[in-house]
Amino acid sequence: MFKTILLPIDLGAPASWNKALPAVFRLSQPEGLILHVVTVVPDFGMSVVGSFFESDFEDRALHKAGEDLSAWVNQNIPEGIEVHPHVAHGRVYEEIMKAADKLDVDAVVMASHTPELGDYLLGPNAARVVRHARQSVFVVRGE
Repeated sequence: MFKTILLPIDLGAPASWNKALPAVFRLSQPEGLILHVVTVVPDFGMSVVGSFFESDFEDRALHKAGEDLSAWVNQNIPEGIEVHPHVAHGRVYEEIMKAADKLDVDAVVMASHTPELGDYLLGPNAARVVRHARQSVFVVRGE
């Protein structure tokens, strides 16, 4: 049983939490769970792409993600659970691992889709987190 858990979610993809959130409660201590929920706003990756957006676009996107994450927490996390929402910015798998280390969590619980051919070549975020995280990582298959 784990006391401090990180749950990475994609606010635009309910499959990222539909099965992972119930798994958090099954894997946690009955009382005293500290849940950190993180959503990652990807960076543009290339400055050429970024030049097509307004200069304050990333700031507005991060602010909106924070508002949306707070609303998600209010709708999905039961009363009495200590929950801390976090918005990160960068490469998804890197930000998940940074958050896990910084927040000193016991485990990461995250969803993953069924692998396709492209996943074996590029590697999905869950696979990268499993390979490189210092914490226990539980991958819950989505739809």
